[in-house]
Parts: sequence; structure tokens; C-alpha cells
Amino acid sequence: MKKYIVGITGASGSIYGIRAAEELLKQNNEVYLTITDNGKKVMSYETGYEVGDIIEKLKNIGKINLCNNNDLFEPIASGSFKVEGMVVAPCSMSAAGRMANGISLNLLDRAADVCIKEKRKLILVPREAPLSNIHLENMLKLSKSGAVILPASPGFYIKPQSVDDMINFIVSRILDSLNIENNLCKKWGA
Repeated sequence: MKKYIVGITGASGSIYGIRAAEELLKQNNEVYLTITDNGKKVMSYETGYEVGDIIEKLKNIGKINLCNNNDLFEPIASGSFKVEGMVVAPCSMSAAGRMANGISLNLLDRAADVCIKEKRKLILVPREAPLSNIHLENMLKLSKSGAVILPASPGFYIKPQSVDDMINFIVSRILDSLNIENNLCKKWGA
């Protein structure tokens, strides 16, 4: 059983993080989930579910660990705690700015910092438009540090029939970036 971290910030699009956690769990991986305070608020607003509801749903799929985002004594804050990678979906520009500059104000920031310093896979799913020069510079800095910047930009060549199809496209790309096989959407040329 491999271990992954999923972080959810206060940007719009918490469903991407929730669905990424679901798919990781479905493939018999252990997931460590951390959600910022604003992430909890946005999740509730966008999905109609509270964090406890989401965790109960995820517990029915697999081994999920909810980590307190204000507790830097959680295992994922340490480089000695081995994980395969981390997904931050959605990734706010505030969180990206802190990550790009090595500022760890909370557990999510610290876990991302650990992935960067340990050269572990870090996938960031920004959901912001338009992007300022500051946002772009921070994302470039993160990319140069080894992070994968995977914007929440669904492909329409799959001819999506629903919002869920568009969500699955992004989650499929996240899993692809983690080298995890999936059939969430039709691959180009397949």
C-alpha cells in the first residue's frame, strides 16, 4: 500500500481534491488529507457537504487519514515519513506563493515543502484566472523546483457530456502525473 498526501486549499474546485483522494483510495493507496480552513468553507459551499461527511464517504472506500492543518506534528510534516507524492487540488495562489518561497504557515505548506526538499512528486492544480505576473513567477519557481503545475483546464476533445466528465479529465491527468493507471476518461488516440 503506497501513501499519498492530498491537500485542499480555499481556491474554487475542492471537488478535484476529493475525487483525487477517492481514486487513490480505490487503487488501494493510503491517503493523508489536509484541508485549510478556507478550503473547508469553500468545500462546504461548493459541494454542500461538511468535511466530516466527506471523510465518512472516503472511509468507506479505503484508508484515509484526516490531518489537522494546524498541527505541524502530523507525520506528513517530516521528511522521514515516506510518501509517494502529494497533490494540492485546488491550489490557491496564496498557497502557491508560500510554497514557492519556502514559507510554511500550516501543515499543507510544510508537507509541500517536504516534497520539494525530498524531491518527491508534488502536483499543484491551480484554479485561478486570469493569472498575474506574480502567480506565473511563483508557478515557474515551483516548476523549476520539481513541482508539476497541472491547471484545472479540462480537455474538450473527450467530448464531455457532464461536469463529472470534466472533473474526471483533470483527476485522470493528476493520476497520470503520479504514474497511476486509470480509465477515468478516454485517452487521446485511444
